[in-house]
Amino acid sequence: MMFRKLLFFAIVLIASRAHALSADEVKGMTFGETEARVEALARAAANGDEKTAAFIQALSDDAVKTSGEKAFVIKDGKAFDPLTDAELPLPADAEDVINPNLMRSELDNALAALKLFSKDERLRAAAIKTLAGNNDKDVDEARLPLIEKAYAAETVPGLKSQLEMLRAAILLGSSDKAKRLEAAAQLSASKNPNTKTVLIERLASESDADVKVALQAALSKVEASLAWGDKLGAIFSGISLGSILLLVALGLAITYGLMGVINMAHGELMMIGAYATYVVQGLFQKYLPGAFDWYLLAAVPVAFMASALMGAALERSVIRFLYGRPLETLLATWGISLMLQQLVRSIFGAQNVGVENPVWMSGGVQVLGNLSLPYNRLVIIVFAAAVLLGMAWLISKTRLGLFVRGVTQNRPIASCMGVNTARIDTYAFALGSGIAGLAGCALSQVGNVGPDLGQGYIVDSFMVVVLGGVGQLAGTVYAAMGLGILNKFLEGWTGAVLAKIAVLVFIIIFIQKRPQGIFAMKGRSAEA
Repeated sequence: MMFRKLLFFAIVLIASRAHALSADEVKGMTFGETEARVEALARAAANGDEKTAAFIQALSDDAVKTSGEKAFVIKDGKAFDPLTDAELPLPADAEDVINPNLMRSELDNALAALKLFSKDERLRAAAIKTLAGNNDKDVDEARLPLIEKAYAAETVPGLKSQLEMLRAAILLGSSDKAKRLEAAAQLSASKNPNTKTVLIERLASESDADVKVALQAALSKVEASLAWGDKLGAIFSGISLGSILLLVALGLAITYGLMGVINMAHGELMMIGAYATYVVQGLFQKYLPGAFDWYLLAAVPVAFMASALMGAALERSVIRFLYGRPLETLLATWGISLMLQQLVRSIFGAQNVGVENPVWMSGGVQVLGNLSLPYNRLVIIVFAAAVLLGMAWLISKTRLGLFVRGVTQNRPIASCMGVNTARIDTYAFALGSGIAGLAGCALSQVGNVGPDLGQGYIVDSFMVVVLGGVGQLAGTVYAAMGLGILNKFLEGWTGAVLAKIAVLVFIIIFIQKRPQGIFAMKGRSAEA
């Protein structure tokens, strides 16, 4: 491991020494035995200039050929001089440079070390990750001067913290007891989940009693810190799941809660919204590729209208003949759900289709070392809140909402007042179906879209509506969020399957004790 130590000590000189790549350095890194090439790589890497870094990168990418004693860098099928970047004719007898495993490893380490001082933040982050992933203990001590110099020069807080933790992790393997104690104290403040693994591994091999005590104390502090991240992560996951359940259940709050229709095809109306989003994505990819990142804004109204029109068609053709006959409605809508699934299979195929996130929904916010909030989940939470507010305003503040409430509470009196009850039934059912389409649009951003998309949510959405109180929007919100958070916390203790069973048992017991749900209906509608 002498060569690796030599390499790291040589690269430490980057910040204080720089000169142009020389012909001797190119020859030394390209020709000869592996050990000699590693030594030449160490000497050349100490230069730290751009040409040196570019040539080392070319060697790592297997983009260097030789002919006689001349080296050529290959770019886009053309040959260039590594010293002058001038294009050269590539001899017919040119051969690839072969890099054994040792040389390839040293090239990676050299590139990582060079990138520690890059002006590009992403390159520095990648370099830190590469150095942290090298678990060669013989090299650890040799890394310290390099990492400390990079730590002193780093200005980005997140990267500076990573370098600090990397330095402490290396010190844990030091033969000096004082350094190991210092590292344990330093790592105790870490919020990185990888630190826990490092401390556990070191604790298993540590022989000094004092250091063991320090390591155990550091491990306890790190675990306590990570526990908060796990709890907050479970809460966020629960809110995320709850927002999806809320979107799914809002449509049912109208079709079932207000209209009393047990619509087993509600999941398929969600599926139609998801496939409408997929179709809009395809149109943007084909006709408006430059505006692809905004396809979702166009997909939202399309998904709503596609599901709303399908819902209106179902209400006028089938469901309007079944009001007041819940068993027949259940069977009819179940049959319709099977027909819609088969229709989608015939048009789009039985396999799932992928819907891409726009760029602005990719990635996430790193809140803690073990807690990241994905942008797509955050957007869905905000979207669910916006749909809820819009629906509440529509039902409580608009003329259509007044008619819907009037018809659902007392149909004969509403008819006597001149309200076209049949038309209002269609509008209300279309509204609930359209909201189901919005739920499908949102779901397309967190998973694949397939013919069975709605089947995984239909039972949960009915449970949300029943638990919250039939016809109560506020109850739907409380039930969706409560079930989402409860489900995620139970998953951490019991696993996904047992968590589902426990939630179902809880709902059964709750409904037995309070059949009207969280919020009971008041007034004449409760007496009807």
